[in-house]
Amino acid sequence: QVQLVEFGGGLVQPGGSLRLSCAALRIFSPSTMGWYRQAPGKQRELVASITSGGRINYADSVTGRFTISRDNAKNIVLLQMNNLKPEDAAVYYCNVRSETLGSEYWGQGTQVTVSS
Repeated sequence: QVQLVEFGGGLVQPGGSLRLSCAALRIFSPSTMGWYRQAPGKQRELVASITSGGRINYADSVTGRFTISRDNAKNIVLLQMNNLKPEDAAVYYCNVRSETLGSEYWGQGTQVTVSS
């Protein structure tokens, strides 16, 4: 069983920054790690992902403002969010997906609020 623990959500003013962290207590290798978000009344959407080989994918809406990275030795994925906008407000979920088995796991979610 893969357990994901997320840290770093909170309240920030527009233009501010937050960093989200997700620690996977156990992980299947190779795996893609990523972040999704879900705003009220909207579908969950991919924010950013990074494969075991380091290939990165960003949603168009966050390109240039968000940076995803991972520490394979510690099974941690980070999301640095800069120049936050009100439309970035959502519950952010960590996701880990096995690249060979197809199984995936979700964190419990962390709230990001962008408001003045």
